[in-house]
Amino acid sequence: MLALSLLVSAVIPVSSWAHGGASGVDLDACRIPVGPHWVHFTAYQPQLTGTTEYCDAIPEVGSATLVFDYEGKALRNMTVEFEITKEPQGTRVFYKEPSTYPTGTANTTINFTEPGKYLAHVTLVNEGQKVDAHVPFSVGASASGPSTSTYLVIAVILIAAGYIFYLSNASFKGAVDRMLKKTS
Repeated sequence: MLALSLLVSAVIPVSSWAHGGASGVDLDACRIPVGPHWVHFTAYQPQLTGTTEYCDAIPEVGSATLVFDYEGKALRNMTVEFEITKEPQGTRVFYKEPSTYPTGTANTTINFTEPGKYLAHVTLVNEGQKVDAHVPFSVGASASGPSTSTYLVIAVILIAAGYIFYLSNASFKGAVDRMLKKTS
């Protein structure tokens, strides 16, 4: 049992849980492809969780700082606009006029007043053409509960703890062994 627990723990790398469980950068749900370019979306709620980063689920309703980071330097000289809409209605809750961002970072603070689903729109405006991309996210998602990965980790820990207790407590081991002999 202990070997099985260790095997399961080794097969599921903890580092892959970042950004929604993506195992590689290309699967990162926080990355938004805008034409041939990439923008990374991150949200923070510093008043509630300090520097914890969120992407597809902002845990609480209220103030959140949204950050759009350009990957690479190509977008720094291009005009980009940002918009946040409440879904499914498409109601605009934030809009930032088309502008250039020489530092490669655009950020703003938004007060989300209601939980639900939202879309972050990133639109590249270049030589009269627009390329629109978006990433969905939710606000007030903390009530949805732990993820499947969290339940799996808890199960592995409980199984390992039970096995250690089984090995270290003679009376418990005897009771388990007697119970298993009755079922065989």
